[in-house]
Amino acid sequence: MDNKGFISIEYLFSLFIVIIIALGVLFYASASISSSLNIEDSVAHRLILDDVANVISQVNSNGVGYSKSIELPSDRGYFEITVEKNKLTMEYENKKGETQMMFANLDGKYKLISGRTYFISKTSEGIVIR
Repeated sequence: MDNKGFISIEYLFSLFIVIIIALGVLFYASASISSSLNIEDSVAHRLILDDVANVISQVNSNGVGYSKSIELPSDRGYFEITVEKNKLTMEYENKKGETQMMFANLDGKYKLISGRTYFISKTSEGIVIR
C-alpha cells in the first residue's frame, strides 16, 4: 500500500503467486495422504487373506482329525473371502485380492464373511469349513 491507501499491482501479483503455491502444496499433501491410507488398507486386507490361507494350510498339513477355528475381523469393514480348490479370493470396496495355497485342494466352494467365526477341520474326505 502506498500512503493514499491503494494496493500496488506488485503486491497483488505476489499475493496471487503465494496462493497458487499454497494450493499446489495442499493438493500434493492431500494426494500423498490418500495414497498412504490406501496402501495401509490394502496391506491390512492382505494380512487377513494370508492368515486364512495359513490356517487352512496348517489344518491340511496336520492330517485327519485336526481342526482350528478362525475369527475374521469386522473392524476393517465388510469383505468376503471365496475359498475354492487351491485359491483364496477376497473382495472388498470394489477391490479384489487373490492368493494361492500350495497342496490344499478343497473340493467345495466356501464363502467366508467378515465378523464371523469359522471352524476348519480335516476329515477323511478333505478339508471342511463350517
